[in-house]
Amino acid sequence: MDIKPILTTLRRHKTAAALIVLEIALSCAIICNAVFLINERITRMDRPSGLAENELVVLRHAGIGQDDDAQLNARQDLAALRQLPGVKAATRVNQVPFNNSSWNSGINLTPDQKDSSANATVYLADEGFIDTFGLNLVQGRNFNADEYVDYTDLRDPGEERAIPAVLISRALAEKLFPGQDPIGKPLYSWGDEPHRVVGIVDPLIRPNNQGGPAGAYLSMVLPIRYANGNTVIRTSPERRGEVMKAAIEEMEKLNPRRVLTTEKTFEEIKARYYRSDKAMVWLLISVCVALLVVTAFGIVGLASFWVQQRTKQIGVRRALGATRGQVLRYFQTENFLLASFGIAIGMLGAYGINQWLMSHYELARLPAIYLPVGAATLWLLGQIAVYGPARRAASVPPAVATRSV
Repeated sequence: MDIKPILTTLRRHKTAAALIVLEIALSCAIICNAVFLINERITRMDRPSGLAENELVVLRHAGIGQDDDAQLNARQDLAALRQLPGVKAATRVNQVPFNNSSWNSGINLTPDQKDSSANATVYLADEGFIDTFGLNLVQGRNFNADEYVDYTDLRDPGEERAIPAVLISRALAEKLFPGQDPIGKPLYSWGDEPHRVVGIVDPLIRPNNQGGPAGAYLSMVLPIRYANGNTVIRTSPERRGEVMKAAIEEMEKLNPRRVLTTEKTFEEIKARYYRSDKAMVWLLISVCVALLVVTAFGIVGLASFWVQQRTKQIGVRRALGATRGQVLRYFQTENFLLASFGIAIGMLGAYGINQWLMSHYELARLPAIYLPVGAATLWLLGQIAVYGPARRAASVPPAVATRSV
């Protein structure tokens, strides 16, 4: 179809054409970035933690304190919990994933190194850590019994206790020892003595996803018994409520002075952590849908207005032999040209918005694939929206149109 007459007509309706072009451009720019943000949030929420999430119960009590009896109380707690019906394993750890705070430490490969080779989260692990969390030990071994150290001993003045062993995540191993076997390699983090890598777990997420996608799995586990931490219990999914209730009763019986501050399944902790991400996803989806609806109504309204205004011209064309299909294609081509102009401007706008988000919110660069996908969506939307008015234009009888002269 010759587009010269279409362009001539659009030049005579510059204001209306410019408005629909700007509307499409704005929708393209916002939707491309919104869909990218939605995908980023969903990807973040779907990242595996490495834990047996649907089997874990997390308890935390206040009032234990790191005193002389803290380690003894912790051992008594764990011994009692492990005897409860339905409990597969239990441990105490300084932190669990999906919290807003995190224990982190720099890691050096030599004792005199000035700048750290990596920054990783630090899990202080009691016996049963791997079994309780359901971690996948992909290389090496677990800690031996004689490698565990009490946290209170490390804090005693003048006490020089070395931490001989460390477990690290595969992501951390690849960062520290690329292309090498990490087992047996020394690293320096807590104290002046080296920790020898004895095992690799994969994956093990950081508590607060710090470091973005590249740093979310930089984790290490030290064999340190931390009494004033989170009590984590592993059980079967269907018995979590029953086991949680029994565990609370048992711990209160052992020490009635303690105050329970947390009693949640791990899935509840994760859901709470990602609550704002889910809200953002639904908000952005709503924005995208609203923009598409407004754009579609704008196209329908403009096309309907132009059909009404051009009734005489349509009738003349029909009288001169134009078929219904030709009239229909005319309006569809006209809309395609307007959408193309708007999409071209919108792509530049999408890039500009992404640059602003990158500089202010550390967002990743918008992948190029989002631009053609956004363009195809708006082209399809435009053709669907204009189809109704275009069919009405194509159905105008030549005789009725000539009587309107």
